[in-house]
Amino acid sequence: MASPLRAGRGTNLAILVLLGGALATGTLATAIGSGWSRWPVVAHGVVGLALAVVAPWKTLISRRGVRRRGARSVPSLALAALILLALGMGIAHAAGVERLGFLPARALWVHVAAALSAVPLAVWHVVARRTYPRRTDLSRRALLRGGAALAGGAAAYVAYEGAIGALGLAGERRRHTGSHEAGSFDPSAMPTTIWLNDSRPGVDPASHLVMVTTPAGERPLAVSELAAFGDRVRATLDCTSGWFSTQDWSGIRLDRLVGTGAGRSVLVRSLTGYSRRFPLTDLSAMWLATHVGGGPIDAGHGGPVRLVAPERRGFWWVKWVDLVRVDDQPWWWQPPFPLT
Repeated sequence: MASPLRAGRGTNLAILVLLGGALATGTLATAIGSGWSRWPVVAHGVVGLALAVVAPWKTLISRRGVRRRGARSVPSLALAALILLALGMGIAHAAGVERLGFLPARALWVHVAAALSAVPLAVWHVVARRTYPRRTDLSRRALLRGGAALAGGAAAYVAYEGAIGALGLAGERRRHTGSHEAGSFDPSAMPTTIWLNDSRPGVDPASHLVMVTTPAGERPLAVSELAAFGDRVRATLDCTSGWFSTQDWSGIRLDRLVGTGAGRSVLVRSLTGYSRRFPLTDLSAMWLATHVGGGPIDAGHGGPVRLVAPERRGFWWVKWVDLVRVDDQPWWWQPPFPLT
């Protein structure tokens, strides 16, 4: 039988590995908008529930530690509380519970905030407990235990998904990204969200111009000129806030606006300074939209001109566009998530 010290170290290491897996799969699930995002979403759920499987062993160890260390256990208890909060809010979001009365924000936002807040405490835990990987951690017994924890997480995931379906909860209808439907084909019911510390600018559609810069030169285009092209697309805006909305958009396809000649990428910038960069090869599947559902896009939804980028998450759909520029920067020369 393993000693309490060795068992405790093994449990701590398992939790840290699972936390790392949850962070990695959660990041991928947030970043990817195409169909194969389903797999990181499923993996994220399995890893998260595997933490719940390991939790009883950690509880036994923690009780001994609290009795021995007293007040010095506060950071460890805070880490445990954050993990439980993140797990609970993730389960609530998957079921379709968007808000809980005692919390000021959506369940998904609380889930993400709790998970990110746990990261520095988890790093502290590694340093303070000296829970560093060793060669012996790859023993057959350790691998079997890790596999058992993941198998338990997978079984819990299947059971939970089955319960959601059997009870007819809203989570049964969520998209492959984990998002829930909101206001499809009704632009007025579509939520309005803003990335981090961005803010809605004051803009007059009648005087607003979009500067298009290509190797051939610069040309300012009015909203009415962009709208006149009338290129239409039905596309789903899938926001990292946990909702999606399918709408009919119209404006101009981006390759018709800038061509596909010289240059390596296209920068699309907002009046607020927010921007994203795209490869030239993707321009035929992207639009500068001026209308949604047959009417002008309002300011809350990014009007008078916003980018429509199907199969990409909402943070790629630049709002309040004032510049489209072709240049020689590679498209990946940017943070994977906008920093502001």
